Amino acid sequence: MFCAAPVNGSAGGKKDRQKTMRLVRCVMNIDGTVKKETKYIALWTAILSLLLQAVFLVMDAWGIDVLLGNLFGGCIAVLNFFLLGLTVQNAVKKSEEDAKKTMKISHTYRNLLVLAAAALAIVLPCFHTWAAIIPLLFPRIAIALRPLMDRAKKETE
Repeated sequence: MFCAAPVNGSAGGKKDRQKTMRLVRCVMNIDGTVKKETKYIALWTAILSLLLQAVFLVMDAWGIDVLLGNLFGGCIAVLNFFLLGLTVQNAVKKSEEDAKKTMKISHTYRNLLVLAAAALAIVLPCFHTWAAIIPLLFPRIAIALRPLMDRAKKETE
């Protein structure tokens, strides 16, 4: 899936330990670009989350459920982006056909993760539904702002 070393649920065995070790090595060898871009997304998610909190405060609709929903949605959004980065990092090491399969499987699982998170945000009363779902869009906003930030950075240099 994400690191070409899926861990299945079968009990014990040398093969399972080898797969687990490959997964551990994969996670420990995170590319610098993946780290840098994930930090960028996390920063913008935090900034936009603060803005969302302010909007709820101004609307006099803030509560602990808004904070929890925002934290939950923001963490899922950053995790989703990080898993995308790991997948791309490992897909570039494969043949074109295997890379396409890896990306497709990852896309499916990551979409299921986001869907499950949204469903939990709707069902569980500890989360404000909109405060949990809106942050799932924050990485897209951060990606859209990236060219503007890069341009501003170049102009100041």
